[in-house]
Amino acid sequence: MVVVPFAVLFGVVGTEAGLNITEVMGFSVLVIAGASQFAALQLMVDNAPTLIVVATALAVNMRMAMYSASITPHLGAAPLWKRALIAYLLVDQSYAVAMNRYEQAPELSVAQRCAYFFGTMTPIAPMWYAMTLFGALVGQEIPPEYALDFAVPITFLALIAPALRTLAHVAAALVSVILGLALAFLPYNGGLMIAAVVAMMVGAQVELWMERRRG
Repeated sequence: MVVVPFAVLFGVVGTEAGLNITEVMGFSVLVIAGASQFAALQLMVDNAPTLIVVATALAVNMRMAMYSASITPHLGAAPLWKRALIAYLLVDQSYAVAMNRYEQAPELSVAQRCAYFFGTMTPIAPMWYAMTLFGALVGQEIPPEYALDFAVPITFLALIAPALRTLAHVAAALVSVILGLALAFLPYNGGLMIAAVVAMMVGAQVELWMERRRG
């Protein structure tokens, strides 16, 4: 339900920014990461240097590296071609749903875990592509009162809130919010990149501290 307005919004924003249909679809098919797509597109509109655009997109998607490390114990034994496809399809929704299932059913085989992961993306990936195309084609015809941009914060609130289960998670979230707001004045979303890196460092240090206390 959230993927539809999220994808439509990117299609609309992409065409409004001057991209043609092929470029908009290339963005969604090759990158398949909504948050970094919006961040990169905004910087492109602002004529930011290419290095800044790429660095910002990577910073926004830095969480995917953590997703990958977290999901590897469950899927790392899969064949290479499956792991490559999983890497491409690793997005916030597929990670959150799949990890929840793996924790609830640790007896699943690697093949069953892979099948479940691909199942999580069956309703998401085709809808992401199709609705991006729809938004790019329809564009300005969508009334502004539909407020499609609500999908972006709603998506991440729904994914992040249940994940704040430990002090390390909460510390990382708080640091990212505080630094993100405090450094909002920096050009080219520089504050976002700094906040992301520092928040991960703080979360990791808190987790190490908690482990030492338990030890």
